[in-house]
Amino acid sequence: MLHANHLSTIILDDLWQEVPLDKVGIPEQSSGSKLVLTCRKMSCRAIKVKPLVEEESWKLFSEKVGRGILNIPEVEPIAKKIVERCAGLPLGVITVASCMKDIDDLYEWRNALKELSDRKKSVNGLEEEVFQQLRFSYDRLKDPKLQHCFLSCALYPEDWEIEERELVQLWIAEGLVEEMDSRQAEFDRGRAIMNRLLNNCLLEDFSKWGDRRQVKMHDLVRDMALHITSEKPRFFVKAGMGLREPPNVQEWSEDLEKVSLMWNRKLEFLYPLEMSPPKCPMLTTLLLSGCDIQSIPEGFFSHTDGLKVLDLSFNLIESLPNSISNLKNLTALLLGNCRRLKYVPSLSNLRALKELDLLGIAIKEVPQGMQNLSSLKFLKLYSWNIDEIPNGIFPRPSCLQVLEVHQALIGGKEVAELKKLEYFEGRFYDFHNFDMYVHAFHVREEPHGYLIIVGERGRHGEIYSSKTIVLRVGSVYPNQIMLPRHIEELIVCDSSFESHEEEYPIFSRFFLTSLRNFPFLKILYISNVKYTKRLFSPNCVPPNLEQLKVSDCNQLEEIIASEERGRVTMEFCLPRLKKMTLCSLPELKSICSVDAVMICESLEWLDVISCPESKRLFSPNCVLPNLEQLEVSKCDQLEEILASEERGRVTMEFCLPRLKKMTLCSLPELKSI
Repeated sequence: MLHANHLSTIILDDLWQEVPLDKVGIPEQSSGSKLVLTCRKMSCRAIKVKPLVEEESWKLFSEKVGRGILNIPEVEPIAKKIVERCAGLPLGVITVASCMKDIDDLYEWRNALKELSDRKKSVNGLEEEVFQQLRFSYDRLKDPKLQHCFLSCALYPEDWEIEERELVQLWIAEGLVEEMDSRQAEFDRGRAIMNRLLNNCLLEDFSKWGDRRQVKMHDLVRDMALHITSEKPRFFVKAGMGLREPPNVQEWSEDLEKVSLMWNRKLEFLYPLEMSPPKCPMLTTLLLSGCDIQSIPEGFFSHTDGLKVLDLSFNLIESLPNSISNLKNLTALLLGNCRRLKYVPSLSNLRALKELDLLGIAIKEVPQGMQNLSSLKFLKLYSWNIDEIPNGIFPRPSCLQVLEVHQALIGGKEVAELKKLEYFEGRFYDFHNFDMYVHAFHVREEPHGYLIIVGERGRHGEIYSSKTIVLRVGSVYPNQIMLPRHIEELIVCDSSFESHEEEYPIFSRFFLTSLRNFPFLKILYISNVKYTKRLFSPNCVPPNLEQLKVSDCNQLEEIIASEERGRVTMEFCLPRLKKMTLCSLPELKSICSVDAVMICESLEWLDVISCPESKRLFSPNCVLPNLEQLEVSKCDQLEEILASEERGRVTMEFCLPRLKKMTLCSLPELKSI
């Protein structure tokens, strides 16, 4: 229960139906507090929010459309009449202005004014003026494919944060993005479509995490889209509405083109057993993800011959009906994360299938008929019950552009023969298979991305780059490892480097090509590597390394090995290194020798944890002008952070001008910083 007498104002926005206030803990009788609602059905005193005045509307319109356009003499009077048509409604002003941005053709401005003036339609629940302006923005797209891409966004639940990649993938599967030579080109086209919708204010950018863009539909824009799809094209959308009962017979009408019931967690059953299978010959898209559906009757797909996209991901089904095998027009079958799914019928007849997602299901063997899927471009095939992908399951020639088998074993020759491959994720058992894969891309372009494990299954931590190799192969011998030219991240773990010369740095002897020859290598993670005392020789450090993490290497004494060169001071330059973590290295003496200079002008973050034999970290000559965070802990023998040198009475200066946070913990021998 809220104690309203302690609150000044409570605002409940976006209410579409009456809510009993006492049930949400708000007493109706309270003094000194205000409750503001945006809902007409509540029994409250209505306060009318006035529309923007003419001057405010014009200012908002000008900001969105751009002053450069309005400097054209003939355009400004027409633009002012268009603003009048927006009736002071902010969403309408923004939407219309976004449509007209960068348009300097006088005839288009005249036509836009006429289109707005001619509109008389309205939508239930929407003011006529708002609908006119939103519909104007939709019609201005003109290209039917663009309009269909927009309408597909309404298949997601209200206020849903839609992953850009997922949405573009849907457009590709529905054929709304034209087929191109590469999947990357198709995604680029899809992103251009999304930018067009964003620029027209039909979608909102809701990104949170860097490049992983998310978009949303404004409630009123979605209502307008659903109104359009109540006629033609005909959609049936009850996504994310908490349905417990499936749609009845009448709702599965014959003119339906797209159906979305996604994310109704308590639906459980798709339709009553006593109901005859739906007859929807025009149905092309059926989205049922996240409904906890437990079973699908055998005949459900008997009269949906036109189905192209079927999404059953995140459900509790244990088997698929055999009628799926007859969906000859199916282009996308999405079954990811159906963790109980043990039976998938033959796929032989699904010759149009381009996208197949079998990620995280419980099947024990690869479905029959995979070799017949000559149109397949996108395949996720991974079950913990399948340790190895058999040879010969892909058609020849293959159109595969994306192949993800995760930690299932696959033959190097099998992958090397996929000549259109753009992204690969899988595991090779040994270097022989890995070499076959790497050699294949010496004569043709590398995939745009890969995550490859060589050796045993196991955890390898978070992946930060699009081109990553994980080596966990047990014994490694000199000159054995060949790497792809454009590798960005290398993880070496659970391995031992076998050599009679234990003193020799591993990255100087065991790779066919020096790491200095891999300019794109940015991240290096070394963990649980045995029988090695040094990692790098001075001339083998990757030149553009940005992150270095070394942990659990029991015999490691030095990160960069020094060389005897008389009294000449050696320099190790890591110009792009931003983060270095050294953890659980019981024999580590130092990062580099005392007579060496380590230049890390970009280093921002340094962690040294559980390195009990280290007496110092850096020589006094080390250059760390951008260090912001330093953490040193559990280093029992550490005496100095920056080692000093005897230079008579000259006072030495160690300058760390950007240091913001320093943590020193459990350092019993520390005498000075």
